[in-house]
Amino acid sequence: MTMMNLLMMLVRWGHLLFGIGWIGMLYYFNFVQGGYFKAATPEGLKDAKAKLAPSALWWFRWGAMFTFLTGVLLLGYVHANGQLNSYIIVGSTLATVMFLNVWLIIWPNQQIVLGLVQGGDAAAAGAKAAIASRTNVLFSGPMAFGMLAGPHFIGSAAGYGHPALTVGGWLVIAIIAALEANALFGKQGPLTTVKGVISCSVILAAVIIGVLEVL
Repeated sequence: MTMMNLLMMLVRWGHLLFGIGWIGMLYYFNFVQGGYFKAATPEGLKDAKAKLAPSALWWFRWGAMFTFLTGVLLLGYVHANGQLNSYIIVGSTLATVMFLNVWLIIWPNQQIVLGLVQGGDAAAAGAKAAIASRTNVLFSGPMAFGMLAGPHFIGSAAGYGHPALTVGGWLVIAIIAALEANALFGKQGPLTTVKGVISCSVILAAVIIGVLEVL
């Protein structure tokens, strides 16, 4: 094993570990903490917002940051070795949008909700953070599939041997942009419930696979 291969293996390992931390916290917020906050007593809710949520958000946002940074290194390595394909590009695009949602939408608005910064409408901030967080859950399934799929689709319309983004890839990018626009300006809709967001994530993954393979 060359030094470069060893280095990239360590980067890949770190990318996986940071990603587990990030997405694990994302699922915790959406599948566990949200339900608890609705059912908690006023005293329990106050204590959780003061002690639990800020700590969880620290791990959440920095897990996202280091997942993104190690991902950039991996993407450059994959591109340099001629292994880039539509699945990896789509997965990377989804991950980048998710990272930006964390740092530009979820974290700033959660600071208002938790009273970590003064001023602002806590209810409106909570709604903005919630739809961005649900959208990240929506994106997480197809993102993980895209990041893993490349080597397993050799010779397919979007797999290895097809370095350029296909027509289907551009269509998928447009779908991602439309869903992100909803996260910025729309409503949760079917993403409101845990069952709904999980189902939508699986459906979105199936749609993306179908589009990439057909087009």
